[in-house]
Amino acid sequence: MMDHAHDLASVHDATERLLRAVAALDNAAVTQASRLPGWTRGHVLAHLARNADALVNVLEGRPMYVSGAAREADIERDAPRPLDVQLDDVRESAVRFQEASTAPGDRSRTVELRNGVTDRAERLPFRRWVEVELHHVDLRIGYELEDLPADFTEREIRFLVARFAGHQDVPTTRLATDDGRTWTTGGGAPGDPVAVEGTAAELLGWLAGRRDGSGLTVTSGTLPALPPL
Repeated sequence: MMDHAHDLASVHDATERLLRAVAALDNAAVTQASRLPGWTRGHVLAHLARNADALVNVLEGRPMYVSGAAREADIERDAPRPLDVQLDDVRESAVRFQEASTAPGDRSRTVELRNGVTDRAERLPFRRWVEVELHHVDLRIGYELEDLPADFTEREIRFLVARFAGHQDVPTTRLATDDGRTWTTGGGAPGDPVAVEGTAAELLGWLAGRRDGSGLTVTSGTLPALPPL
């Protein structure tokens, strides 16, 4: 079950953690490459701010983005800004998201995100938490998948396992952590089941497209090539 208050508090904590880390950078560092191909750290920060505003749009009944092209143009426009401007934008947009998320309304209602994806309004704080945590890792400033809160890592693994369940390009894949937790995903592609083991951080990195799976152990079959998120 969703715990709306817990997730909003977690988003706030993750945002503050990211802001403190980014504040230690300088303007030159913001222009340097992130872990995302073609994106600087400034691109990642601009995306985080615009994503918060996009989720406000969703909560208030507007389209998440005017268009895909407009989304990309906004990120490109905002990416070169100085560090202090980036920090203010991420902080202020985070406040707007928190305010929209706590406004009165039916949190069980269905809302529409990008590309026709739908979800319940009560799940948006968790989706925002994912954005903040994973993009903090993407900034390449010393925050790694191993540093993520344990409850977040497990929930995001479950979320991605559900996302790939039945996918036509993913064979049945059984995942296991070194401490005994297990999940099953895929099942839409032919072939024998695949068995994969590793730490929770390595499994999350592979499922989320942040690692290539080389840190995992495949005990049966061949590690599938996952489709992009």
